Amino acid sequence: MMEIAGYLPSTLKGEPEYKTLTFEGNDRKLDVQVPLLSQQQLDQVINVVKASAASVLKSLSVTEIIEIIDKVIEQLLDRSNPYRQKAEELLPIVTGYNEEIIRLGLTNYLKTFRKQNLQRFIAEDFGNPLLLEDFQPRVKKGFSKAVGANITVQVWSGNVPALPLWSLISSLIVKSGTIGKLPSAEPLFAGWFAKMIAEAEPKLADCLAVIWWKGGDEEKEKRVYQHADIVLAYGGNQALDSIKSRVPITTRFLPFGHKISFGIVSRVSLDSRKVWKTVRDAAYDVIRYDQQGCYSPHVFYVQNGGNIEPREFARYLAHELESFEKRYPRRSLSLEEAAKLVEWRQKEEFSLFTNQEKEILGEQNNSWVVVFDKAENELTPSCLNRVIRVVEVDELVDIPSYIENSRSYLQTAGIAASPKELFEIAELLGRVGVTRITRLGNMTAPEAAWHHDGRFNLLDLVNMVDIEHLAEEYSENLASYVD
Repeated sequence: MMEIAGYLPSTLKGEPEYKTLTFEGNDRKLDVQVPLLSQQQLDQVINVVKASAASVLKSLSVTEIIEIIDKVIEQLLDRSNPYRQKAEELLPIVTGYNEEIIRLGLTNYLKTFRKQNLQRFIAEDFGNPLLLEDFQPRVKKGFSKAVGANITVQVWSGNVPALPLWSLISSLIVKSGTIGKLPSAEPLFAGWFAKMIAEAEPKLADCLAVIWWKGGDEEKEKRVYQHADIVLAYGGNQALDSIKSRVPITTRFLPFGHKISFGIVSRVSLDSRKVWKTVRDAAYDVIRYDQQGCYSPHVFYVQNGGNIEPREFARYLAHELESFEKRYPRRSLSLEEAAKLVEWRQKEEFSLFTNQEKEILGEQNNSWVVVFDKAENELTPSCLNRVIRVVEVDELVDIPSYIENSRSYLQTAGIAASPKELFEIAELLGRVGVTRITRLGNMTAPEAAWHHDGRFNLLDLVNMVDIEHLAEEYSENLASYVD
């Protein structure tokens, strides 16, 4: 089976070369051909996208753009749509994730980009959506307008299916042309979405390009970054550092690197009536995409003193992970991932000789592992793939001191607590670097218009242009109607 990935502007001259990426997952094989452009073709793509964004994309209203995006998202939510059917068929092969996890995950994710939610994106960042259309009056006099970049270059990672949609849609809303680099791990969805945008509104056909080049190709990276107004990149910190070294100092660089997330369970959620929902929600956060997202939990801090003690919580969690494994089996691991998991488990088992409070739950096949610990409370990264640590704590207010050494890596905290506890702990977590607080069971599904790693979806993609009131007053003296 073969699929051609990516998307090229309709006016591109000459047939590009294609690189074949081979995937084997869920007992099936798929060859994906990604467009590998020559230097001349890359220059042409840059010029076409830049010119089309200036003449076409910036001439559309934000309302028109949102209507186009909403139309495409509505099609993708329809399971009879050919693109949606292709996604459900091919993404499990490419990613190795369970078919049902892909289906449910896509639906929940795509709903984030319906019309009403895209309006929330704009309201959250701008307040006045007309800032993207024309100069608007400011409280302190004068006028301002938000102007999107001519070209935003986006380097995507493929750890989570369809991840590129977030930044790709954000760029469209601010009327910025986009050149996206496909992730080798999941090179399909971004190209499908770009094709659907062009089909929904042919005028936008030359405003987007979704291509591929081998990571570390300095010549091509420098070339494309040189023409970008903004470079936005996802990936590991080492890869991001490499990209940063090639981005001109005058170009805005927006990196989204490795992050660590965790859960907090208050004793109030551990009575006999509530505990099973708490445990099930926690387990779902672990199994969804096998902890590959930045928002997936590595540790659950569980408070003692409830009807269910933390050690028992860990055993309940193990039971739920086993149940999920039967319904949504973990994807097959690469040799490197499997070796890492075995090494991690051996290290944990060896520590049992010195830490009698620790307990390791899970079969030797390592389809999931739960480690209960009372002694080791620092936030240490899991080796992922349904491996989770449960740490007993006395008081919730102690948790920030356990995680503050990981400040630069913190992102999401999933919390099961009373309203009073929620706001008290949220205040403390914010001080040590946590940027998103949500409920258990929702850690892997950020809300529309969330502040990604504490930043903005749209504001970081624009320049604010100000007309100072003195310029306006001065111009009045030169008006034709002045005597």
